[in-house]
Amino acid sequence: MCHIPVAGHALLGVADAGGSIELLRLVGSENAYTLQPVSSFALEKQCLALSLDWSTRKTERASDQPLKIISSDSKGQLHLLKVNEAGPALQEVATWHAHHFEAWIAAFNYWQTEIVYSGGDDALLKGWDTRTPGTSVFTSKRHSMGVCSIQSSPHRENILATGSYDEHVLLWDTRSMKQPFADMPTQGGVWRLKWHPFHHHLLLAACMHSGFKIFNCQKAIEKQEACTVSVSHTLPSSLVYGADWSWLYFGNLSQTHQPCCLEAFPYSNLGAKASQLYNLKAVHQSPAACSPHLAEDEEECHSKLESGSGPKTPLHPLTEDMMKSGSWCRAAGHKGWDCDLSLEAASLDIDLLATCSFYDHVLHLWKWESS
Repeated sequence: MCHIPVAGHALLGVADAGGSIELLRLVGSENAYTLQPVSSFALEKQCLALSLDWSTRKTERASDQPLKIISSDSKGQLHLLKVNEAGPALQEVATWHAHHFEAWIAAFNYWQTEIVYSGGDDALLKGWDTRTPGTSVFTSKRHSMGVCSIQSSPHRENILATGSYDEHVLLWDTRSMKQPFADMPTQGGVWRLKWHPFHHHLLLAACMHSGFKIFNCQKAIEKQEACTVSVSHTLPSSLVYGADWSWLYFGNLSQTHQPCCLEAFPYSNLGAKASQLYNLKAVHQSPAACSPHLAEDEEECHSKLESGSGPKTPLHPLTEDMMKSGSWCRAAGHKGWDCDLSLEAASLDIDLLATCSFYDHVLHLWKWESS
């Protein structure tokens, strides 16, 4: 998802198995939102498009900064595309060979968008300067298996997170890429990493057969100490391949942490009612999903909820009925809280996050409460 509106609309980018990058525009009507195709670009014949990233994740964007996409494919290539915002339309800027096998992931340095990173099935993490494509700035062999997830922090300059089939998340200072400053075991291959849109220290990881985890990286970033796990949740007989945070947020958030793009999208109001979510038809949970509180039942899905010495942080799966009734925003012990209340009136931070899983082919929506 592009993090700024383009020609007055939210814009979604799709890397598909046909080897193309598709742009779709979100169009709202009185009762629903629909996605309308607006542009397509074929990367290469007989290849799969495996990833894409937008250059806009850092919300402060110079007016003359071009809107770009970096993509990777199954032939080990990277593709830099420019988005003509008036169209919008896609234009190729550069293509180069980056990895000997599949290039699973490509991502921008959001603070310096001429720099991109890539990870491949050859277990290599590489950095590139797109002004001189084809020659890597660095190559790291620190991961022992295929590198399949990368994200630059939009909050802290020089912070980079990477994940691999080797079941580790690494945090790097991009000024010195010889060794990571933090190493978090995940007990599963790390297919996707997403920094929280507001809280700079929270990192969401999709860990395949190990479900998904939320890491608290504050001490690691500030003092280079170990990260802690705030939530760990597994799904039975499934693999979590995708995970992301919602930009619709309820909680105590200072004005300094409110990105400008929240106000740019009319449907992203922080005080929005839940009704603005249930028109998104993909909001689901598996019919067979079970309560995440049953951590002691090893035969069912379970969550480990950790918060150090502080209070517990419940994780709740959401159903369509909960979304339609608005009950998702009234937590146990907070029955009087109305979704219309201002942020200052909320005693808890309430995040929405989504995960998608293999085998059951389901998109799950979760509510996470933290103090």
